[in-house]
Amino acid sequence: MKLLVLGGTKFLGRAIVEAALAGGQEVSIFTRGQTNPDLFPEAEHLVGDRDGALEVLSGRSWDSIVDTSGFVPRVVRQSVELVHAPYYLFVSSRSVYADLSGSTDEDVPTHGDVESEEVDRHYGELKAMCERVARGRPGSIVRPGLIVGPHDSSGRFTWWAHRLARGGEVIAPGAPSDPVTLIDVRDLGGWLVELAENRTQGVFNAIQTLTWGELLEAGAAATGSAARLVWIPSDWLLEAGVGEWMELPLWVAAPEVVGMHRVDNRRAVAAGLTFRPLDDVFRTLLAEPPAPDGVGLAPEREAELLRTWRPHPAV
Repeated sequence: MKLLVLGGTKFLGRAIVEAALAGGQEVSIFTRGQTNPDLFPEAEHLVGDRDGALEVLSGRSWDSIVDTSGFVPRVVRQSVELVHAPYYLFVSSRSVYADLSGSTDEDVPTHGDVESEEVDRHYGELKAMCERVARGRPGSIVRPGLIVGPHDSSGRFTWWAHRLARGGEVIAPGAPSDPVTLIDVRDLGGWLVELAENRTQGVFNAIQTLTWGELLEAGAAATGSAARLVWIPSDWLLEAGVGEWMELPLWVAAPEVVGMHRVDNRRAVAAGLTFRPLDDVFRTLLAEPPAPDGVGLAPEREAELLRTWRPHPAV
């Protein structure tokens, strides 16, 4: 298979290229040439810009395209209309769902159009619009949730591995039975290559569904620490001002977004998506640099929350 990856040297794109090359695929990577330009010397590197500088792709053809870097529909339309391939896989996001207050599958409504191109303000809306553009070509739409694993510069889940490894009392949000979702970038990258090779069509929630108890207990065991999980109700954490998603990574509890972790992934699993053992995920993350400043509860903040929680009954 001749595969073109739009964006392929940072995180998800990097995992896709690694999997494709390992599988003997002929890979071309289109980037601006600014991030890790020396990676993958065995691949063809095509340098340009998705917004108006696609000349290097003109007149070329591939068997499949994987688009990991489309955020604005006007820009995605340029590659959809210019680049020749019988299969176009667009990597979207679960943020496209218009209502995240309850459970979601691939058939629930997505956001409508917006006029703005401000990705920070309208990420979900713009991704939904990009999906509608990409559907102009045969292919698939893949909606991951939080992607974790090697080379994740955000540190949003790496923090948990390092925190559990330090041991001691660890704030665990909500109840052990509460749902939580994530996916290792290596599992996702390899599966996207399989979809492209097989030209599998459809819309897929690409995510592993777990409970917080399964996740954190596996992390404590994998890191070999003596971490003691202290389960604190989400309502209490919200009232205490704990920040969702970043201050306590991966955790969401506000009613309007609680559905982020109530996701149906059966279509993706039926299409071949598999998940590596959690101990592999956690051990890999321990080899990664700690989370950057501003990600995760600071030790003194966590200690203060635990002291404040003490008068309350155990969950």
